[in-house]
Amino acid sequence: MPESTARPLRLLVITYYWPPSGGAGVQRSLKFVKHLPEFGIEPTVLTVDAAQAAYPVLDESLAADIPAGVRVIRTGTFEPFDSYKRLTGRQQVPYGGFVGESKTSRVQQLFKFVRGNLFIPDARRGWNRYVLEAVAKLVAAGEQFDAVLTSSPPHSTQLIGLELKKRYSLRWLADLRDPWTDIYYYQDLNHTPPARWLDARYERQVLEQADVVLVTSPHTKRIFAGKSTKIDPAKIEVLPNGYDEADFREPSQPPQDALVVTHTGTISETYRIDQFLGAAAECARRHPDVPLRLRFVGKVSDGIRQQVAAAGLAERTEFVPFVPHAESVGYLLRSTALLLALPDVANNRGILPGKVFEYLAANKPILCVGPVGSDADLLLRETGAGRTLPPDATADLLDAFEGLVARWRINPNLDLPGPRPTRYSRRALTERLAGLVAVNQ
Repeated sequence: MPESTARPLRLLVITYYWPPSGGAGVQRSLKFVKHLPEFGIEPTVLTVDAAQAAYPVLDESLAADIPAGVRVIRTGTFEPFDSYKRLTGRQQVPYGGFVGESKTSRVQQLFKFVRGNLFIPDARRGWNRYVLEAVAKLVAAGEQFDAVLTSSPPHSTQLIGLELKKRYSLRWLADLRDPWTDIYYYQDLNHTPPARWLDARYERQVLEQADVVLVTSPHTKRIFAGKSTKIDPAKIEVLPNGYDEADFREPSQPPQDALVVTHTGTISETYRIDQFLGAAAECARRHPDVPLRLRFVGKVSDGIRQQVAAAGLAERTEFVPFVPHAESVGYLLRSTALLLALPDVANNRGILPGKVFEYLAANKPILCVGPVGSDADLLLRETGAGRTLPPDATADLLDAFEGLVARWRINPNLDLPGPRPTRYSRRALTERLAGLVAVNQ
């Protein structure tokens, strides 16, 4: 970091997801903003009015992480989700822009088609004009920013950065938490050829014109670097998600009377854990004296619940609905081991979910079901936190459970030795971000 200037550098952070929004998407921008002032960066957050926002889940507790001195500006928005809920009778906003909704409903199919072809890149694009108006007012009032960071999804937020770069020549950091046209559910959006062309064009423009592109995994960097010959791979920075040390102040409390394997977050049939469940059931059959338990914290599809029942694990499995983030961390600390599952989709080698870093911070052995050689697998090898097994590797999955049982018989505390990998702390990652903001200042 360069020596401090007469005033802190001012960063405008534009993000749709912000408390009281819950879920994984809000964590990245929130933790950046929490730690940026420590490194001479004064963030101003521009987000959507919570009363008008379309959040899939809420977590009021996250507001405690917003530093007292940080200015948060909220704007109006115009989105189709109220109409969607009114016509379908559903109370929850769909994940991924209507992905995962039932294909039997004509209304849902219509909305999916409309979302994929009339709202490019996504259905939250109606927020953009409100943000641009808010920035124009700030500039007219004499506000000056040294850089702007746009966080997505929704990827329509990146079009705001594109326009601000054009209008004000601001240094622009485009933070893309997920791939864009390569996201695993992209084909389910039923784009027509013109819609696919336009979406890919927007993606290229953002990648070409942003001063810095932030991604969360090496594989995503490779995907984006190949989108255009005009993209300099050197400007694509891999800045993974991480864990906040402050969230892990409570001591680990692995259960002494049961071997508990926990999964947190959303999980559906796409994650292919049927053989994992079969291995757990076989291990329980072989060792009836070992109280093996599974626990799922968060959104679990009906298909996964049916797989649990079919494996004969219903009485050994606890389903905990969505809980505030601090409670979710508590469940990690009160586990013996943790399950990380990667969806069985295209480009899943680059999926590096934010929860894997919180798993690392919990210092529990991790069983990862997914592709060997993936970014998640390489991370687990690097940190010595666990092993990755393909979803159909039945014998190896059973062997992994047998290993847990053998160790548990000796000592029910299977916590990993050594300190947490501090290079993946939110503070350390924010320090790297601050260095990117400060370049050329």
